[in-house]
Amino acid sequence: MKIISGGVCAAKGFTANGVHCGIRKNRTKKDLSLIFSEVKASAAAVYTTNLVKGAPLTVTKSHLSDGYAQAVICNSGNANTCNANGIEIAEEMSDLIANELNISSSDIVVASTGVIGQPLDITPIKNGIPSLVAGLGANGDAAAEGIMTTDTVSKEVAVSFEIDGVECKIGGIAKGSGMIHPNMATMLVFITTDCAISPEMLQKALSSDIADTFNMVSVDGDTSTNDMVCVLANGMAGNTEITADDEKLETFMKALNTVTVHLCRMIAGDGEGATKLLECSVMGAKTKGIAKTVAKSVICSSLTKAAMFGADANWGRVLCAIGYSGADVDVNKIDVSFISQKGEIPVCKNGAGIDFSEEKAKEILLEKEITISVNLNDGEYSSTAWGCDLTYEYVKINGDYRT
Repeated sequence: MKIISGGVCAAKGFTANGVHCGIRKNRTKKDLSLIFSEVKASAAAVYTTNLVKGAPLTVTKSHLSDGYAQAVICNSGNANTCNANGIEIAEEMSDLIANELNISSSDIVVASTGVIGQPLDITPIKNGIPSLVAGLGANGDAAAEGIMTTDTVSKEVAVSFEIDGVECKIGGIAKGSGMIHPNMATMLVFITTDCAISPEMLQKALSSDIADTFNMVSVDGDTSTNDMVCVLANGMAGNTEITADDEKLETFMKALNTVTVHLCRMIAGDGEGATKLLECSVMGAKTKGIAKTVAKSVICSSLTKAAMFGADANWGRVLCAIGYSGADVDVNKIDVSFISQKGEIPVCKNGAGIDFSEEKAKEILLEKEITISVNLNDGEYSSTAWGCDLTYEYVKINGDYRT
């Protein structure tokens, strides 16, 4: 398995594009994206757990009920959520792009992201679709840009792997910077692959994967209304279709996980106002559930996030977050270290402080990527969660997000 270029266009038979159609006032910002498969593809998706859901999610769930899709259309700048005519607008988006592509509207995944509760005018979308389709090609980067909101960088990755000696490719794009918090899905993610896999096995692979990837990312404690992760698999690589839980599915899941972990790290590192990517690595837990609970609690702690922003090795905040997590742990066994490219420094042993160099700790914590290593010394299970530091800029961004 190796990292390759191309994003959602790396796999055979997939093209993409992104344009500015006029939803967003800034004409330099793309606000409409399209991903298209030459042939109908197996499809799987997971959605936000927020009871307030964007209309596109309702429409997409209906369209994917047969397990297949052929295209994804997504706008940014407006979430199409809490609108009286939201379903109608989402269906019209689907119909418009289906007519342009000459495919069935029921084979369209529809997504929106942006401000909640603002009316969405279909006119700019309708006017932008012809150029969106005309520009279809190896333009995964344009599609990645078109789904961004407060993101400061586009997010895309792809890998190649083999199934029964046949080369397959899988790639994805994502958006996510704020309103990101477990559980599912915490962002918009679109993944494409030319691997042949049945809808049932594709859904199994995705649902299994998100438990340890997208459900382990937190930026600010808010779960969005429009979150979705969707995978399309068109089978054009030519491998024997994966139809059972076997070694071939395991290989596919490893490739999928490589893509999703990369996207998780990109999303966490680009959190609103963030200056650092934080990773909490928990080991030595009695159960997988305990490891996940501890990792999530640490990565979600506002005080820990603020300490990391200030490069302050305040390990007591890590212990505090573990203590209120509800996890069944022996606090007298816990070890904590801070790790970055500048090295590793133990700061807590058996639940108590130890002597360490504050100067060395600050040097380590001034780096852009920080690992908070927690050893519970109570078992063999582990888990990882991703997040970012909490900065002044986060408040500035969200203080006037709508206006």
